[in-house]
Amino acid sequence: MHTLWDSYHSVASIAEALDLLAQHGSRARIVAGGTDIIIELERGQRKGIDTLIDISRVDGLAAISSNGDQIRLGALVTHNQVVGSELLQQKALPLAQASWEVGAPQIRNRGTVAGNLITASPANDTITPLWALNASVRLSSKRGDRVVPLRQFYTGVRRNVMAADELLTEISFPAMAADQCGIFIKLGLRRAQAISVVNIAAILRFDGETITEAALCFGSVAPTIINAAEAEAYLVGKQLNEAVIAEAATLAMNAAKPIDDIRSTGEYRSAMIKVLTTRALKALREGQERAGYPSDPAMLWGEDHATLDHALLHQESAPIETTINGRRMTITGGQHKTLLRLLREDAGLPGTKEGCAEGECGACTVFLDGAAVMACMVPAPRAQGAEIVTVEGLQSPEGTLHPIQKAFVEAGAVQCGYCTPGFLMAGAKLLEEHPQPTHEQIEQSITGNLCRCTGYYKIVQAFHNAGQMQREE
Repeated sequence: MHTLWDSYHSVASIAEALDLLAQHGSRARIVAGGTDIIIELERGQRKGIDTLIDISRVDGLAAISSNGDQIRLGALVTHNQVVGSELLQQKALPLAQASWEVGAPQIRNRGTVAGNLITASPANDTITPLWALNASVRLSSKRGDRVVPLRQFYTGVRRNVMAADELLTEISFPAMAADQCGIFIKLGLRRAQAISVVNIAAILRFDGETITEAALCFGSVAPTIINAAEAEAYLVGKQLNEAVIAEAATLAMNAAKPIDDIRSTGEYRSAMIKVLTTRALKALREGQERAGYPSDPAMLWGEDHATLDHALLHQESAPIETTINGRRMTITGGQHKTLLRLLREDAGLPGTKEGCAEGECGACTVFLDGAAVMACMVPAPRAQGAEIVTVEGLQSPEGTLHPIQKAFVEAGAVQCGYCTPGFLMAGAKLLEEHPQPTHEQIEQSITGNLCRCTGYYKIVQAFHNAGQMQREE
């Protein structure tokens, strides 16, 4: 049997994690959301990694706080937490906008901002706004702590300055002041679940209508995030008229020498830098930077952050004790696989489907401690002590179908049926959050779910009908 790791540790404190990092060094990796590392291990892309250290239930690491003009994000702050934070919406709008662009609800519920930074891809959305915000990261080890400016954190594509025994414990940056405004814009090849072709974070400071400070930062156009330094300098002392915007956009375009790759040619990227810079500066001039940000989005998340009170070593011989669909279960032999395979192979619950096994299709959506997640991206040991709901658990104990299940039947929203469990889970969580969802919220809720049979029309209609059923009950 193919195993993804040799040893898996769930820790209850930072100190426990640092002890393990010091012990295992470069053979260990941290799991927070796990949305990158689990897939890479499945694909055999991470050679020499045999130990995973799960910090996802360490108390206190999921906090968003402010102290004076400084904002701090703990290492476990997820993208959806950023999206839902009023503090960040008001004081770090570009970061909130970038977090909304990451993946889909199920991914944003697990994926952390810290993980996005550590992966170090120049296409990762949250790096660009944090670069523009002059963020720093705190790196902790048994040797002590050090604070590194984000602009000094990267050494190339997927490379950073972290030592093997270090843990990123905090991200901090100055809150945007009353005389600043900012925006993040992403160009992808589809509306959701897309890697950036180009992205921009623009933050300007004004004295009246005159710019006194400018940051124009771009992702996915160089080995690391870049500043358009000439364009930034040009904007200072200017007002945002059409001529100034056009010249700044041209200077920004000249700042990068993008490569050709599978998503775009370098020539197209250069042209889009100019286009996105123009759009960003016009939006800031007109006070429209918040225009596309959702006011009450579909999050598909849970209310509480689960924690541990003691460390666990998940040995293969140890059973996983968990609660699935309201029933306590003890499962043996499933410690070295994903939650998806644990559910299908060991728990006897085949309703959760494996479509892509890499977080793209949503067929494996389940609820983990109240939040919708993709089970293919969750390590099975995370089920220890957890509350899990699968599609088999949507109906009542008496066998009454959930409103979303009834609506799918009545609307004829099922064709081949393979994707249906994932849609049902997304719909059930949406109706929990928004009992009568809007069309926009319905579309947001299924951005992580793919159907290859339909145009989604009957699926969307079923979501509307389920909301109507709940209204009439």
